[in-house]
Amino acid sequence: MPSSLLLLLKQTERRIETGLQPLLDEFGLSIEQWRVMSALHEEPGQPMSVLAEAAVLPAASLTRHVDKLVERGLVLRRIHPDDKRRIVTALSPVGATVADRIATAQRELEAELADYFQMEIHERSGSATQR
Repeated sequence: MPSSLLLLLKQTERRIETGLQPLLDEFGLSIEQWRVMSALHEEPGQPMSVLAEAAVLPAASLTRHVDKLVERGLVLRRIHPDDKRRIVTALSPVGATVADRIATAQRELEAELADYFQMEIHERSGSATQR
């Protein structure tokens, strides 16, 4: 296991992305589009500026990904009811169904990784006490 937290996090991110790829391919989604949908799954009705941060995407990229998701009927985009200058986004009913399925697979992958890390931590702490 790498000692660098940054490297460990990137490797973990990659394992989750690789594990989700077959399901993302099934739905014709990129990992960036899934990050948008995942953020909306967790918190519907986000303004675009908040969504960009939650999905870890630059605003220009976010707009492009949201446009594609809207075209496919997975995301809805509306004018904010209290502030006509702001746009809010949420999953459509179809998008919510897709997000539920992918989120379930993601939770399973995350649980497997958590078990793996618990074993690694246990093994490391055992070998450290034997020294």
